[in-house]
Amino acid sequence: MPCTTILAGRLATYDGSTMMARNEDSGAGHFTPKKFIAVKPEDQPRHYKSVISGVEIDLPDNPLRYTAVPNALPDEGIWGECGVNSCNVAMSETETITSNARVLGADPLVKAGIGEEDLLTIVLPYIRSAREGVLRLGELLEKYGTYEMNGVGFQDVNEIWWLETIGGHHWIARRVPDDRYVVMPNQQGIDFFDLADAFGEKREHLCSADLIDFIRAHHLDRTFGRERPLEAETAFDVRAAFGSTDDADHTYNTPRAWFMGRTLSRSKFRWDGPDADYTPESDDIPWAFEPDHLITVEDIKYVLSAHYQGTPYDPYGKCADPMLRGRYRPIGVNRNNFCGLTQLRPYVPAEIAALQWIAMGSMVFNAFVPFYANVDETPGYLACTTDRVDTGCFYWANRLIAAMADAHFAACASPLERYQNKVGALAQEWVDRCDRSWMENPGDIETREMFNDDAADMARSQTDDLLAKVLFAASLGMKNGFSRSDA
Repeated sequence: MPCTTILAGRLATYDGSTMMARNEDSGAGHFTPKKFIAVKPEDQPRHYKSVISGVEIDLPDNPLRYTAVPNALPDEGIWGECGVNSCNVAMSETETITSNARVLGADPLVKAGIGEEDLLTIVLPYIRSAREGVLRLGELLEKYGTYEMNGVGFQDVNEIWWLETIGGHHWIARRVPDDRYVVMPNQQGIDFFDLADAFGEKREHLCSADLIDFIRAHHLDRTFGRERPLEAETAFDVRAAFGSTDDADHTYNTPRAWFMGRTLSRSKFRWDGPDADYTPESDDIPWAFEPDHLITVEDIKYVLSAHYQGTPYDPYGKCADPMLRGRYRPIGVNRNNFCGLTQLRPYVPAEIAALQWIAMGSMVFNAFVPFYANVDETPGYLACTTDRVDTGCFYWANRLIAAMADAHFAACASPLERYQNKVGALAQEWVDRCDRSWMENPGDIETREMFNDDAADMARSQTDDLLAKVLFAASLGMKNGFSRSDA
């Protein structure tokens, strides 16, 4: 199972924006080239057919323009993954999550249903708030069913919602608290759910209309000594009811949640040692945390690039016990296809409020580059990915860098660090400069596209320079190296 997600409410971030980010990872044994595009209303299908499941859906006739990061090759469908529409509403799909045999037996997955291939295309163009996104996807799940368990994020400038599927047709969704951030590995994540709110005022919890009946009919409530009816329950343990605690979770999932919490809320709990509140294998790591400091783009890049640095589990570590190195599945893994961070900012005009930060390839070895999302066209450096390995393409340049730098990690660490710091600084300078230019002299959609071309040119220049340095360092480390002085 792939992907890692982090969600940050507006009071938990450095600038009051909402931020939602996710690594999209390939399944084991293959990589998936990605491209960054904008879809105009006239290019949006009115009748949609899934490649994988074959499900067919008639779509509304009033789509919004939106960005997406689909597969470069169409053989498995669209897989739009991450985007922002022209109403500044964002969607991230999907975080593959786990369940248990009781749930999957009670509401089996639907082979001909909807899934990750489809969701962005059939939802994002038709919603005008994060809450609307939850409700539209919920209706589609109830009507068509799904063939996989997934978590999906919806975001507007005020709030973020997180939806999780429960079996083939059921779902729950919870609003991310404004002053918290949420960590999501490939595991059913929401810890506690307010059923009283979901079946009452629906302020911060939404769910399938028959969820309580479903829980009762299939004996999914595992609360010991329950004293009040489910209709009055404000902290229902959904992990116990719907989730998993498999041994595999303790090497693949819970360690990622542990590292993100350990990094961003280090002072809030004990994370290490025999008296730790949470360990890499804890099943009760919270869904939402209060951060130590207001969260930045750089913080999100760091945790989504994590390979357990500073712990005994770092696969690149030199001093750790060899039995511990590489014990847990990294967040920054070789199978990262891309990472998308959508940042919706309340303090600038709506035309430039939505930034979509893009990183391609393995997160350990790449950098975030920002783009305005309210555009008709995206830069060719990111939009023209094919199956041909091409250093003139952001995706493939980063794939090449990662493959060489991983094998020569120590030799490449310094140029890589300098690249990431420089691109990070140039990216922030770009945002400040272009925002200021727009507010002093507002332009049109072509102006924003021109700004984006400038960001892409910066990314290409810096990435080409890093590629040359990594190639040189890797070449010096070749096993057939020899000079006359070696004789």
